[in-house]
Amino acid sequence: MNIPDDAFYALLTQALQRRAEETLQRTLYHALRQAILKGTLHPQCRLPGSRTIAQQLHLSRNTVNAALEQLTTEGFLLRDRQGSQVAALPQATVSSPDSHPVIGLSPHLNLLPPGTRRDSPTLAFTPGMPAVNYFPLPLWRRLLDRVLREEGSMLLGYGDSAGEPSLRVAIARHLALSRGINCDASQIVITEGAREGLNLCTQLLSERGQLAWLEDPGYFGARSAFIAAGLAFRGLPVDEEGMCFQTMDVSAPRLIFASPSHQFPLGTLMSATRRLALLEFARKAKAWIIEDDYDSEFRYSGVPIPAMLGMVPDAPVVYLGTFSKTLFPSLRIGFMVMPKALAASVQPAIESLLRGGHRAEQRALALFIEEGHYARHLASMRRLYRKRQTQLRAALKEELTVPHQVSAGEGGMHLTVKIAEIDDGAVVDLARQYQMAPAALSRFYLDPACGETGLVLGYGNTSASGFASGIRVLNRLIAQTRPGRG
Repeated sequence: MNIPDDAFYALLTQALQRRAEETLQRTLYHALRQAILKGTLHPQCRLPGSRTIAQQLHLSRNTVNAALEQLTTEGFLLRDRQGSQVAALPQATVSSPDSHPVIGLSPHLNLLPPGTRRDSPTLAFTPGMPAVNYFPLPLWRRLLDRVLREEGSMLLGYGDSAGEPSLRVAIARHLALSRGINCDASQIVITEGAREGLNLCTQLLSERGQLAWLEDPGYFGARSAFIAAGLAFRGLPVDEEGMCFQTMDVSAPRLIFASPSHQFPLGTLMSATRRLALLEFARKAKAWIIEDDYDSEFRYSGVPIPAMLGMVPDAPVVYLGTFSKTLFPSLRIGFMVMPKALAASVQPAIESLLRGGHRAEQRALALFIEEGHYARHLASMRRLYRKRQTQLRAALKEELTVPHQVSAGEGGMHLTVKIAEIDDGAVVDLARQYQMAPAALSRFYLDPACGETGLVLGYGNTSASGFASGIRVLNRLIAQTRPGRG
């Protein structure tokens, strides 16, 4: 060996004395491996025999042999009849505990919008969070038990790449009744939430460098998906009729992301005139509209607005839906609906890009929809959210003393409160100290410094009993941070 025997056995003895819950075999393995990597044991030096090591360390020979065999399998040692020899390895650089290596990430990651913190339990006024404590958990558990009892190990394989057929059929029936979309199961792909559906659209329908349009202000996820796909993107302003695409004198896009039924975060409804004009524009430009229908089930005046996908025959629209807002976020089940011709064309790609999974949950969800539980839950949540929105409006009128304008009031689970010339980012950061997590309106703009300021207040997860006190705190925080600009 290149080190004295005493030093060798002292190294191993110290490791054995410091071992925590590791076995003797693993401790010996790690000590020898680390000595080889650090260069304490040089390449080609021979170790004492396993019998000698066992005697010196008071271990069984089987324990020593097992550690040496593992090191040999991994290529750190070479063993033959003459014993064990340290293999010649490339020189490894071992960082000191205090060093901070420079990590080189892809430059385009710097363009991503700030991530959204997902607190558990959810903080008050968190946008997009439903009233999960009202979800019928005992019923859901019974449906899951029933599915597993009836089908058992049959559900443990991957399943259909596009999702469970029974769920796709159930979604098609529901969409025909609630959203005016006449489709069949072959046009539906089950995804892990709307975000995966959006990523899938960029993979299937666009090439790196092509142009995409999105609403400004708008959904963070659309921007992230376009950046990840290497697309150029342009923000289109939003007025009281939705996306203002008519004013854009620019190159035609490949993708157009819009939330026409309830624009996020401003809550406007795209007018029928503008919807039809956008459909005609997309058809002529050979562009695809990605219709984000994230919470249109919750509309409090009249009936839900029909989707763009069902407005005209062969509409160039891919419709994205999710159960995160209507049921609970951790379910991670969404879906996309494509025109028939597109669905047939991309089927081979779907089979290559996706793997089936979450089969028990998908089967249980299919039963939840088909047996009428979903419709009843939606009706119950509409009543709850309508009442909470009214109560939140009253609290804002009573407690918010700064000049403000409330929008996003026709449906959904949030209200957007526009407040001019405040540092809304600072208000949001301070609010976390009071267990509240409203969103800063300016942060939904591509350029926050040029956007309107205000707060996006979610009421889906927040009891009305906390509205007044919460608004009083926010009112005080707004006063503390003025004057300023987010």
